[in-house]
Amino acid sequence: MKTSTQTRTDVYSRVTSKIIADLEKGVRPWQRPWNSERAAGSISRPLRHNGTPYRGVNVLLLWCEAQEKGYSTSVWMTFKQAQQLGATVRKGEHGSLVVFADRFTKTETDPQGQESAREIPFMKGFTVFNVEQIDGLPAPYTVKAQEPSEPVARIEKAESFFAATGATIRHGGSQAFYAPARDLVQMPPRESFKDAESYCATLAHELTHWTSHPARLSRELGKRFGDRAYAAEELIAEMGSAFLCADLGITPEVREDHTAYLACWLDVMKADSRAIFTAASQAQSAADYLHTLQDGRPAAQA
Repeated sequence: MKTSTQTRTDVYSRVTSKIIADLEKGVRPWQRPWNSERAAGSISRPLRHNGTPYRGVNVLLLWCEAQEKGYSTSVWMTFKQAQQLGATVRKGEHGSLVVFADRFTKTETDPQGQESAREIPFMKGFTVFNVEQIDGLPAPYTVKAQEPSEPVARIEKAESFFAATGATIRHGGSQAFYAPARDLVQMPPRESFKDAESYCATLAHELTHWTSHPARLSRELGKRFGDRAYAAEELIAEMGSAFLCADLGITPEVREDHTAYLACWLDVMKADSRAIFTAASQAQSAADYLHTLQDGRPAAQA
């Protein structure tokens, strides 16, 4: 029988191997091609059967599965959940891996009879199916998603989201970057972008960097990534931007200037099967933090 440590290791390895294989093919799992002909309805994160969005590394896994298998819907459920809805997974269909991580408290007694509590992390993988693999689902799951709203409406929502963060955002020059020493986000003029979605996706990337400041999430990558910490931070920002874009209904932007990082990301993941979990978790925390700032405070812009 496998121990819990062996089980966690197996899950880490399965997920990391999948993402490495995609990167080696030039596919970034966090950059689903939303404008593909098969994409239907509005852009979103993958959703559980009850409408709750998936988080962290599960977003990457299910986006990649949807792209690879051509699913146009974003809802997933387990075999048992489908049964509870009076539906059945079609014979011959193969499910997709998602992971669940948590902690439980174990009480231990030492030789002196003293009890102490210890938190033990655990992780397990389980299988889900896209609703397109399931027959007999009730109407809410089978009705095609509505066409997304007009681009202007979606962009207005994004602009309001970014403004509410309170970040100092300045415009000018030809580069987009976050300057930690001055604690500001520098963006090229809006008109220099090919479209409004490209502008917003780039700003989401830089605002993910902005969350790393000591006054916010104080993101320190340290020994885990060593001399590859800069590339790891770019990976976190790419995924953070993709998560935010999905939340805001924006097409994620593939940053061509990050192609040089691909080899480094592959090296990190091949050396440490938990690295992608750490990066995805940090990206999720950054997105969560930016969502907590939605209280209407204006950003300082120039």
